Amino acid sequence: MPVLSDSGPEYGRPAKKGRVILHIDLNAFYCSVHEAVEPERYRGKPLAVAGSVELRKGIVVTSSYPARARGVRTGMQVRQALRVCPELIVIPPDFDLYRSFSKRFMNIAYSYSPLVEAMSIDECYVDITGSGQFGTPLEIAGTIQSRIRAELGLPCSIGIAPNKLLAKMASDMKKPNGLTVLRIRDVPRKLWDKPCAELYGIGTRTAEKLRKLNIRTIGQLAAADESALLQAFGAMGPALKRAANGRDDSPVQPEREPNKSIGHTTTLPQDYTRLSDIRRVFLNLADQTCRRLRRHGMLAHTVQITIRDPQMRTITRASRLAVPTEWADEVYKEACRLFEREWSAGVPVRLLGITLQNLEPKASAAVQLDLFSYKEQPRKQELSRAMDRIRDKFGEDAILTAGMLGDDPSTLIRNHKMRGTSLQLDHLKGMKQGDSLQE
Repeated sequence: MPVLSDSGPEYGRPAKKGRVILHIDLNAFYCSVHEAVEPERYRGKPLAVAGSVELRKGIVVTSSYPARARGVRTGMQVRQALRVCPELIVIPPDFDLYRSFSKRFMNIAYSYSPLVEAMSIDECYVDITGSGQFGTPLEIAGTIQSRIRAELGLPCSIGIAPNKLLAKMASDMKKPNGLTVLRIRDVPRKLWDKPCAELYGIGTRTAEKLRKLNIRTIGQLAAADESALLQAFGAMGPALKRAANGRDDSPVQPEREPNKSIGHTTTLPQDYTRLSDIRRVFLNLADQTCRRLRRHGMLAHTVQITIRDPQMRTITRASRLAVPTEWADEVYKEACRLFEREWSAGVPVRLLGITLQNLEPKASAAVQLDLFSYKEQPRKQELSRAMDRIRDKFGEDAILTAGMLGDDPSTLIRNHKMRGTSLQLDHLKGMKQGDSLQE
C-alpha cells in the first residue's frame, strides 16, 4: 500500500485556485525494471545495476532497497559492494529496456494532463491544475501510482504541491511508494530545521558558501538578509531565499525547446587522476554527443562539463562558443580546457560528462565561417557525413580514432544497449497527450 503523508483537506477536493503539481519519481528504477521483467528471479532480493561486472571493478549505478539496507550505495565499486553484501546480484545495464519502460511511464502521466515535463528517464512533473475531471489531486496521484504498479510493475513516489520545487522535495520524503503533500504553509515546520544542502537546487559548494555566511539551515536562509545574499551570490541570492520560503513560479514545460540539450555522462571504474585518461574519456563523450547532435540536425552554442569526485560531490561548468559547432574535435578541446581550468591537477575524478546546450537547427543557423579555415569546412563536413554513414550501417565501432581506445566505460558508450544515462531523453521526443508509444 502507498504511504500517504499529510494529505491536507484541500488536496482531497478539486483545486479551486492556484496550481497543483505532481512530481513522479520511479523508485530504484533500473533495478525495479529487472524485477518487473523477471520477478521470480529478482523480486525482493539485493540487486545492483553496474558496468564491467566481469572485471569486478565496475561502478554501482543504482541498487534495490534490500541492497541499500545491507550497505550497498551508488558509486561503490562492484568488489566493494560484494564485500558488504556477498549475496548481491549484479546485473549489467540494459538501456533499451529502461527506455521502453520510460515511454510507457510517460504515457500514463500524459493520460491525466498535457502538461508533462520529463526531467530524466524515470521522473517527471505533471501540472494537474486543470485535470479535475479525473478526481481530486490525491485521487489523481493515487490512480497514477496504482497504474504504474499494475501496468509496469514498478514502485514510484509522488509529491503533491503548489509548485515544482515543493513537489520535488515532497516526492523525496517517502520512498519507496509514497504519496506526500507539501504546502507552502508546511515549509517552516517540515523544512526549516534541515541543512541548506537538503534544499533542492543547492549543491555542496553553494552550501559551503552559505556556511561561511553563518547560514546553515533552510530556515536561516529563509530569514537571511536579501541584500547580503545578492552581494554573495548575485541574482541567484534572492532566488535562494525564495526557494527556502517554498516559493517557485517556474511553469511545467510540456514542450521544451526541441532538443534543448544533448549530453552523456559516464561513471569511471576507479578514481582517475591522470590527465591522459581523463582526456580519453572526454574524447569518447564528445564523439557520441556530437553524433547525436548531428542526427538531430542541430548546432551547439554551449559546452558544459560535469565532474563528480569520489565523495559524490558534483560540479558543472560551461562556456559559450564563439561559433556554434557540430564537431567532436571542437567540443573535446573545449571540454578539456574547462576541466583543466576548473579542476586541480591530481584531484581524483569518479564521473565525467559533456552536455551540449543552447541548440539551434543547423538549417536555419547563420554561422560565421572562420577566415582562415573556411575552405576546409566543406571537406570536413563531407568526411564527417561519410563516417556517419559508415557507422550508421556497420555500427558505432566501425571507425574510431586511436585516442578513443581503452578499457574504461567511456569506450562502451557506443553500445546503446549497455550504455546510457538517466538524463538522455531522446526516446521521449515528440511525445504528447494521446500518443501510444509502448514497445
